Amino acid sequence: LAHTLFVLVLVPVYWIEYGPENFFWASDIALLLTVVALWTESAVLASMLAVAILVPDLAWNIDFFFRLTFGVDALQLPGTQYLFKPESPLLLRGLSLFHVFVPVLLLWLVYRLGYERRALIYQTVLAWVVLPATWLLTDPAANINWVHGFSSEPQSWMPAPLYLVLLMIAFPLVVYLPTHLLLSALFAAPRSARC
Repeated sequence: LAHTLFVLVLVPVYWIEYGPENFFWASDIALLLTVVALWTESAVLASMLAVAILVPDLAWNIDFFFRLTFGVDALQLPGTQYLFKPESPLLLRGLSLFHVFVPVLLLWLVYRLGYERRALIYQTVLAWVVLPATWLLTDPAANINWVHGFSSEPQSWMPAPLYLVLLMIAFPLVVYLPTHLLLSALFAAPRSARC
């Protein structure tokens, strides 16, 4: 219930402040779909979301907590730098802290419901829909899901469509597969057919 209420506050605030394209971010998709996973007790959905965001949100948290604790911008992620700018509205900075608790919530859900081994395949398919849609439908300057490059400037060392295809291969191999292997080793399969 608390997560659902949090999302009901966040969605209109983000919609007004950032626009609907912001919800193409994988972390925002995970935030929203976690509501569905909680209410339906879906091991498949919880497992997919864990595969998708545990590594990126771990990086986000390392960057955030190093900066908070030591004043060091450890990974220099653009997604955390605005949290330390006084001109950034406090409400937006507070709402962004979902990156801290959603991974913990998803791990708890996977522990409780079991880790669905098909999550790797399903999450890969979802990414193969979301990444091209992000590339086609969002402002390149926003660089949502890094579909235009890994910095604030679009990459220019290869044709943009080739970069997108390589990104669609890289996410499953570099982010999803290691997470899937770890979750498969740590958590039992779902205990019932309620997937």
